[in-house]
Amino acid sequence: MQKKMLLTGAILGALAVIIGAFGAHGVKPHLSPTQYSAYQTGSQYHFYHTLIIVINAVAFPYLKPKFSIFAFYFFTFGILCFSGSLYLLSTRDLLGISSWSWLGPITPIGGICFILGWLFLGIAAIKYHPNTHD
Repeated sequence: MQKKMLLTGAILGALAVIIGAFGAHGVKPHLSPTQYSAYQTGSQYHFYHTLIIVINAVAFPYLKPKFSIFAFYFFTFGILCFSGSLYLLSTRDLLGISSWSWLGPITPIGGICFILGWLFLGIAAIKYHPNTHD
């Protein structure tokens, strides 16, 4: 599982850099300040939560596995829902998907996933007991 977490973190990290650079150099001139701000927010949260996925993977031997794994999945799903929806919402005029009104409610679902990920990571740390690690 630790390897899966690190690999996911590496892939999401590379995507964070690519999407962030694409936003700054490719789409920024075509977005309103509000749209670009939303895009940047998605990019920042993408990067923050990619880093915590990698930290979670490195700390995995020192955490209660079940809760660490929950945190990993919530952080990953949070990136997809929160950041992904912000990327699409901010560029939907450019992409020709202006009618995709269902994207708006996806963003807070991603935010809830981030919160749950942080809570599960905290529980993973609290519940860890070196003599009973499973």
